[in-house]
Amino acid sequence: MAVCARLCGVGPSRGCRRRQQRRGPAETAAADSEPDTDPEEERIEAGAAALAGAGGGRGAGPSPPPRCSLLELPPELLVEIFASLPGTDLPSLAQVCTKFRRILHTDTIWRRRCREEYGVCENLRKLDITGVSCRDVYAKRINPRVKSGRFMKILPDYEHMEYRDVYTCLLHRYRHILGLWQPDIGPYGGLLNVVVDGLFIIGWMYLPPHDPHVDDPMRFKPLFRVHLMERKSATVECMYGHRGPHNGHIQIVKKDEFSTKCNQTDHHRMSGGRQEEFRTWLREEWGRTLEDIFHEHMQELILMKFIYTSQYDNCLTYRRIYLPPSHPDDLIRPGLFKGTYGSHGLEIVMLSFHGKRARGTKITGDPNIPAGQQTVEIDLMHRIQLPDVESLRSFNELSRIVLEVREQVRQEQQQQEDGAEDGDGRAPQSPREPQRGPAQPSVELPAEKGGGPADGEAAAAAAPAPEQPAQSGQGQPFVLPVGVSSRNEDYPRTCRMCFYGTGLIAGHGFTSPERTPGVFILFDEDRFGFIWLELKSFSLYSRVRATFRNAEAPSPQAFEEMLKNIQSLTS
Repeated sequence: MAVCARLCGVGPSRGCRRRQQRRGPAETAAADSEPDTDPEEERIEAGAAALAGAGGGRGAGPSPPPRCSLLELPPELLVEIFASLPGTDLPSLAQVCTKFRRILHTDTIWRRRCREEYGVCENLRKLDITGVSCRDVYAKRINPRVKSGRFMKILPDYEHMEYRDVYTCLLHRYRHILGLWQPDIGPYGGLLNVVVDGLFIIGWMYLPPHDPHVDDPMRFKPLFRVHLMERKSATVECMYGHRGPHNGHIQIVKKDEFSTKCNQTDHHRMSGGRQEEFRTWLREEWGRTLEDIFHEHMQELILMKFIYTSQYDNCLTYRRIYLPPSHPDDLIRPGLFKGTYGSHGLEIVMLSFHGKRARGTKITGDPNIPAGQQTVEIDLMHRIQLPDVESLRSFNELSRIVLEVREQVRQEQQQQEDGAEDGDGRAPQSPREPQRGPAQPSVELPAEKGGGPADGEAAAAAAPAPEQPAQSGQGQPFVLPVGVSSRNEDYPRTCRMCFYGTGLIAGHGFTSPERTPGVFILFDEDRFGFIWLELKSFSLYSRVRATFRNAEAPSPQAFEEMLKNIQSLTS
């Protein structure tokens, strides 16, 4: 039994595997009637007692208190102890001895691991859909197209399933696909959020609101789901199309990459053919019909996107993306934003801060600037002082101010290349100090910054009202110059501060890309804008108000590497 004690680390056990391997069937059956002794154990214990007696004879101190073996604890206490351990450690614990293995069959242990590690709160024995939204009912329904009158099967039969099956065969097996992902759909990209939703793992594709309503909430639709139809077997189903869930497949290609495949692509077809599929896609994607879109170039872009994206049939490769890390000194809280991009509609952009600069990286893209590229870059060391409202209405005045700042930036870069530091004897400007153009009319901006709360709703409540007058200390009046086009005329009329920046423009197919000067306008904690001087266009960005789990970067270096990877795919 000393060998058992060393192997288990918990003391002697009548059910030790090592002793069971030495005994035959007859000896095993009679184990309960035999005394729990072992010659090797008796010899070692006798030697230990002799040493303890010799030590006690020298009178060093009182004898130590008797040790309590873990096996002597009551089963209900062991259940509580085991339930607090990570689920990945429990299989190893089950190999210690028979008693541990028997206790680990207690389903309350695995139910707690499912809840604490993956947020599963459903009760296997009391599953219903009371209070569940239509979205959840559709995603969790076995067959949304089956109509059987008085009865419709919503969920699998979990009567004979256990939480241990849910943990080991579903949650733990597919844990590597949880989080945020970008699908490889050419220049268009996308945003996929894979979550544990009840007793399902569902991949939700997040879509921007319909153009040009940038402040509306995100839309989402399920692309695939994984669940247990029976014990020990997880089922992968494709949710693409309008004919209900059907057979699919998920393959984890490598770290931070996986692919999906639909095995029944005929479920994606509609009875009316491609024309009906296009009209249905157009209503879902744009919220309108082709007859409502009068701009011929916009019609071409929409038709091109439908033809390109529909050829994948939900057979896609996904690459992991992380949310940007935040720091107390950030201008505003980084994250995901929805932005207007002219005829291309609304796109998703990730705002991140990198020391003296901020970057907007496209998560969804278009044929001109594909997903993964840096659409805007903000120079936080060169703050722009806007003129008064009347002067701001003149595009030439704004252009003059911005071009002067661009020339200053070019000269500073040239000095750095020549090895000259602070050649004019002045210290670099702080992001809080306004960049003053020579002899330009100005209104002083407040030196304040946002540092938002954790969730979007709280941020909306905590952020100051964007329409307060300038004399309240919340900002200065803002208006777009005459001649600058905007998809959304409902932009804020006050701003906190502005910075010099550059925007990336290119021809169709990402040809001849170049960075052109522009103005970054910070409206509030959740909205900013960018004026593209060369295009005479204005983009308005609004924060994505959603909470994403399993989306934090393990380190700042991992986030930077992720940005480089998604940019290299479309360069």
